[in-house]
Amino acid sequence: MKVLVVGGAGYIGSHMVLMLSERGHEVVVLDDLSTGHREAVLAGEFVEGSMADAQLLDRLFAAHRFDGVMHFASYIQVGESVLAPAKYYRNNVANTLVLLDAMVRHGVRHFIFSSTAAVYGEPLRVPIDETHPCAPINPYGRSKRMVEEILADYNRAHGLKSVCLRYFNAAGADPQGRIGELHEPETHLIPLVLQAAAGRRPHLTVFGTDYSTRDGTCIRDYIHVVDLCSAHLLALERLVQGAGSAVYNLGHGKGFSIRKVVAAAERVTGRPVPVVEGPRREGDPAILIASPERALRELRWRPERSDLERIIADAWAFHARRWNA
Repeated sequence: MKVLVVGGAGYIGSHMVLMLSERGHEVVVLDDLSTGHREAVLAGEFVEGSMADAQLLDRLFAAHRFDGVMHFASYIQVGESVLAPAKYYRNNVANTLVLLDAMVRHGVRHFIFSSTAAVYGEPLRVPIDETHPCAPINPYGRSKRMVEEILADYNRAHGLKSVCLRYFNAAGADPQGRIGELHEPETHLIPLVLQAAAGRRPHLTVFGTDYSTRDGTCIRDYIHVVDLCSAHLLALERLVQGAGSAVYNLGHGKGFSIRKVVAAAERVTGRPVPVVEGPRREGDPAILIASPERALRELRWRPERSDLERIIADAWAFHARRWNA
């Protein structure tokens, strides 16, 4: 297949580009480098630019016969979305419309969208399956849900087939340590834990220790970035083979508390992780765990690297090399 990967210089996108290339597919990467890293693109043709640039998209689609498009170019920080909602609605929704319209103009009908568990909002039950009501509680989650609804409309109007993949907590790094998670600022738990273990931050702040969980800290479902990418590839292959649009949760189906993540990181790194307890953050549910049964059944997906210690070990190998830790 020939695939356009939008946002392919970011964390998940760069791993996707590498996997596609290693599986023999042809890749074109489009990224404006606002949050991505050029050095993380290890394969394919790189084009610097934005999905908001309709003329650039027309040139790309005219020059290449794409079998599908994968979209990893959304902004993802929940807190920032609350403070700057326009930034999120403009990029995550309006700019995605520009991309979808270019696909329609050029007859490209297969689209893989990086969605999020944030579309569910406060969970009514766990594990969460795809029939759970969607009631996002922040602009980030609402922007993703809006795109899901737009995709359903484009399917009906234009025959554009899509798969929305609702991530829980992506983590880990390329098993060979070539690329990994590099956000600025970093907001994800496992890299923050590893920064504290390496002495690159004074401590990890745990927000809330009085939740109704066994050790009082939040429980989350972590999925290895490589397993995440394998689900994207299976989803695209399924669309190309003629399947209809679909929505899938991507998680491991198991939850780990913050304290358990810290303990696992200490075992993997052999270093202590200094912890400071802070107050709860508004909007943090006590437990978020996916039911991945639909993806397991319909995509025949198997998360093979999502054991917590393996996730942390791969992330640590990548970061320790960069930090000379």
